Amino acid sequence: MSTTAPPGVTAGIELEISGMTCASCAMRIEKKLNKLDGVVATVNYATEKARVMVPDGFDPAMLIAEVEKTGYGAALPAPVGGSTDGPTADGEDPELVSLRHRLIGAVVLTVPVIAMAMVPAWQFTYWQWASLVLAAPVIVWAAWPFHKAAWANLRHGTATMDTLISVGTSAAFLWSLYALFFGTAGTPGMTHPFELTLAPSDGAANIYLEVGAGVTMFILAGRYFEKRSKKQAGAALRALLELGAKEVSVLRGGVETKIPVEDLAAGDEFVVRPGEKIATDGVVVSGTSAVDESMLTGESVPVEVSAGDAVTGATTNAGGRLVVRATRIGSDTQLAQMARLVEDAQTGKAEVQRLADRISGVFVPIVIVIAAAALGGWLGAGFPVSAAFTAAVAVLVIACPCALGLATPTALLVGTGRGAQMGVLIKGPEVLESTRAIDTVVLDKTGTVTTGKMTLVDVVVEPGTDRAELLRLAGSLEDASEHPIAQAVAQGARQEVGALAVPEDFANVEGKGVQGVVDGRAVLVGRQSLLAEWSQELSPALVAAKTQAEGEGKTVVAVGWDGQARGVLVVADTVKPTSAEAVAQLKALGLTPVLLTGDNEAVARQIAAEVGIDEVIAEVLPKDKVDVVTRLQAEGRVVAMIGDGVNDAPALAQADLGLAMGTGADVAIEASDITLVRGDLRSAVDAIRLSRATLRTIKTNLFWAFAYNVAAIPVAALGMLNPMLAGAAMALSSVFVVGNSLRLRGFRSVTT
Repeated sequence: MSTTAPPGVTAGIELEISGMTCASCAMRIEKKLNKLDGVVATVNYATEKARVMVPDGFDPAMLIAEVEKTGYGAALPAPVGGSTDGPTADGEDPELVSLRHRLIGAVVLTVPVIAMAMVPAWQFTYWQWASLVLAAPVIVWAAWPFHKAAWANLRHGTATMDTLISVGTSAAFLWSLYALFFGTAGTPGMTHPFELTLAPSDGAANIYLEVGAGVTMFILAGRYFEKRSKKQAGAALRALLELGAKEVSVLRGGVETKIPVEDLAAGDEFVVRPGEKIATDGVVVSGTSAVDESMLTGESVPVEVSAGDAVTGATTNAGGRLVVRATRIGSDTQLAQMARLVEDAQTGKAEVQRLADRISGVFVPIVIVIAAAALGGWLGAGFPVSAAFTAAVAVLVIACPCALGLATPTALLVGTGRGAQMGVLIKGPEVLESTRAIDTVVLDKTGTVTTGKMTLVDVVVEPGTDRAELLRLAGSLEDASEHPIAQAVAQGARQEVGALAVPEDFANVEGKGVQGVVDGRAVLVGRQSLLAEWSQELSPALVAAKTQAEGEGKTVVAVGWDGQARGVLVVADTVKPTSAEAVAQLKALGLTPVLLTGDNEAVARQIAAEVGIDEVIAEVLPKDKVDVVTRLQAEGRVVAMIGDGVNDAPALAQADLGLAMGTGADVAIEASDITLVRGDLRSAVDAIRLSRATLRTIKTNLFWAFAYNVAAIPVAALGMLNPMLAGAAMALSSVFVVGNSLRLRGFRSVTT
């Protein structure tokens, strides 16, 4: 959901909202905040946050007070990069702990209540009183969140799933109390015979404690697992902030001193050794190296840096020793800015209105009207008050949504379980809702469509030069270097010619390549300029091969020995073997693939042509990726984003559906809605197909869960609902829902 601020309004206040149980709660808070003068608010149920634009000088306490008046909690969040203590970090969420305690208590107490009610042989002399003792804490204490939410709904003239649960369980409990204390249900030896006949009754001999307790238990289970899944929403930000270095070697008075990165100040000079992360954004003071920035920029080729070049915090020094002067620290760094991008995207994602609440909003008032009509009808026909109340309460009891509590959790359990077997991890019900309308799939290039690793892809040799010899000599020399391109050459050579030699007199020529002696031969491997310094010029044929490869976005390394250029090696990020097939399958689902990358246009076009993608957006920075997704959404497209890097995390969060390759960065996985464990792009096809199948199953479950209740309402209104029939209706609808969900176990992957 997007909002536009009126003139003079400044975006800047975010609130953490607590106490919401459904999407309608978010809508209610949003409506209340937007009534304040000059305030424009968006409340997101999934992330439990409100983004509020207010006039300059507006007191946030007024916003918090307004939310609290609506019946919910609100607080200002800790700043990005601040403390991660408390329930939002490693500590457990108090609300989640409370739900778990209620669920455990409900399971322990409810199972024997249901067993006694459904099996006449277990109905001992005072079983009904034992049921009351066990069921009362469940219906009153365990179901308290539902009763509290129903009261808040009533005060605002609305009805949700909570209203239906509260009304149904309360009616079952109160009628059971009446039957036990004022009717005949409390007499010693009372039993519920196993009869499914329809016969009028005054209800004074019947109890419905198993209905109230059973519904509470089932729906608490669904709420607990949903809440636990939602708690992971903030983990993306923590994962981003944890990517940076924890300690840094600062130069003070010419001496290196290890300090926590939090103590680093702008202007400090610090040392970064090969393989270490750069502690913060800065400028290189001395040294040369190759810096792997792929996690931030998506660029697969390491960037050569030397004195005067800017470097980014959390990137990795892949080459030599660097001394860097810090220019930005803390919340000013690019990493912290990306954390804010992820947070903005998550908060701004349109909330998904839960299907059960949509139906409940209509169903609850209808049920209450029918119950009132049944009461009035029986009284008007001259029947006793007890018989009239029996019919009215029976309507409320049978409308209590036992199967509805199972409809979503069982389908999710089976669907996500099947997905896990196939390498697809689905995070929650909101994800499924997003998949049905997806029409565009944005694919990150590096690590998603391609392997994300530099690989030796071609060898061009001069006439008279043996290919195997060139590979062995160049590979042996490059094997002594830590540079990612050198390692790609060494790996490729080792695969083709076997064991490599150990070079002598190895030397790294800063920014140009390496030189050394291999098997008595003086070998040069690196840029064309390195060979030119030794009067080893490339032939026209090698120059043409080099120009063609570089035009395709590949990296070329020249090789020479004994005073002559001998050939060139071509290194590139290669397309995964299954990517073209996956793109074809995405198209078959009616989706439009778009290649989005930080790499240059030539590389992007080449890769897109290989896999069959027509639309390409290249040379984009992390913030630009978010902007591209937003622009596509503004065009009316429903966008899925597939990526694997830190640079993809904000776009994954912004997209209507985010899919992360499980082989990628943790933050991308945390920011996504679906994780593809295998790193195979065809898993994205499985994910979308499985999500749609699971959503269809949930909708079918919801329909039949209500259909069984609706079919029994006339029976209840006529006063013919006995406990066995109520129990059987509950059991039958639940069995159908579970059985329908189990069909998802037969879902098949496109890769098999």
